[in-house]
Amino acid sequence: MSAAPREFAREMGRANPGRYRPTHRRTTRSPTRNHAVVIGASMAGLLAARVLSETYDRVTVLDRDTWADRPEPRGGVPHGRHAHGLLARGREVLDKLFPGLTDHLVRDGAVVGDLQGQVRWYFASGSLAPSVSGLRGLAVSRPALEHEVRRRVGALRGVTIESGWVVRDLLADPTRGRIAGVKVAAVGSDGPPRRLAADLVVDASGRNSHSPDWLRTLGYPAPKEEKIRVDVSYATRHFRWEPGSAGDALAVIVAASADSAQGGAMIRQEGDRWILTLGGYHGERAPLELAGFRTWAARQAPEFGAVASRAEPLDEGHYFRFPASTRLRYERLRRFPEAFVVMGDAVCSFNPVYGQGMTVAAAEALALRSCLANGVERLGPRFFAAIRPIVDVPWQIAAGADLALPGTPGRPPLRLRLINRYVERLQRAARDDTELAEAFLRVANLKAAPPSLMRPGRMLRVLRKGSGRRPAPSRATRPAGRRTPIPAVDTEASGR
Repeated sequence: MSAAPREFAREMGRANPGRYRPTHRRTTRSPTRNHAVVIGASMAGLLAARVLSETYDRVTVLDRDTWADRPEPRGGVPHGRHAHGLLARGREVLDKLFPGLTDHLVRDGAVVGDLQGQVRWYFASGSLAPSVSGLRGLAVSRPALEHEVRRRVGALRGVTIESGWVVRDLLADPTRGRIAGVKVAAVGSDGPPRRLAADLVVDASGRNSHSPDWLRTLGYPAPKEEKIRVDVSYATRHFRWEPGSAGDALAVIVAASADSAQGGAMIRQEGDRWILTLGGYHGERAPLELAGFRTWAARQAPEFGAVASRAEPLDEGHYFRFPASTRLRYERLRRFPEAFVVMGDAVCSFNPVYGQGMTVAAAEALALRSCLANGVERLGPRFFAAIRPIVDVPWQIAAGADLALPGTPGRPPLRLRLINRYVERLQRAARDDTELAEAFLRVANLKAAPPSLMRPGRMLRVLRKGSGRRPAPSRATRPAGRRTPIPAVDTEASGR
């Protein structure tokens, strides 16, 4: 936790001069950009604070969790114990906001590699053709990534990260047309909440955000909610990584499909570890005890089975359940208070199977920066309009795949069904077409728009190569030797 400025200590009624770090006021800033408050030290909240620090004199990040000064899972991120994906676009944005971040994490044991050449992608129709794509992925645990981002944000001039505080409500001016701060209380406190004034409040508190209720209390309409019930269950264990394990792959990904409501991800992590997460939809739940876990893993992919059965287990494992993907349509609201923004999972909580959340949060932070560059008036509506296309693409990717699974309530519209059929044919064609495989991965990594998959030349190859319906070998028996050798993993400055 970074040191608290004297202003925060005074306003909270617990002045502690020994923890004071001077904050240098920027006399060139408008008075309306004196103090911003961010609700939640999530990745979205930390990235928001990073951007806000460029134009606000003070930024206070409030989070209910407390944490040690080392990478470890925390209660506010229950998915943090499980496999996390940082898409290529997300890694690029993080390196832009925090220069040298990837290199620093690699020195601490994270691994980078090509997302087509060093990751094995299994779909119902087979595996994607490997090649060098230039899509650079970062294999690192969520606690390690969040810890380093939090450390860098906390070191920014004027930024304070305060743990152990819960936001009870918003403060508004007498007209209720502008948010003027938040009401906060120490976690576990029975007393009345205290008032913390702010020129801007950003809600990055995650999928359990109270913003819809707060808006109703102030007389505003709540955003319409869209929900896709997925009922995803995770079972995760860590195993010791050894050179040559899983063919020296950076990761192995198995996608669920209409034929199987099971999937999983096995990813290299710092500390010479594999993290192996086995997932299932709608009641499919992998056992956590070791014998059952090994059996389930072996059914998914040969690499899963080999690691689970031969590598040293490092823990007893953990479960996680994700009930539904949820999107709140803030961009459709006609009335919204000034000096208030909602972002991250508080706007759209994606099925974590697709690894989109952190990358979308990073792109939203850049959108917030652009909106602030054009002033603070109508910031919320302008921001929601700006992030609509950012959210649309991953939402449509995840929704299309999830609605195609048996057991998912709701029928996808005709347009989505046609797109799903085309993507299935593309995946079949991409078993031996490296260019199609790269094009698909560029869309999945939010580096290219979905229409790029339908360029005339690509469509012709998809229709020609993807029309055959040869049954693919089962995941558990698919011979790994069919694939071309995976290039050596790029450990850069790790010294490995």
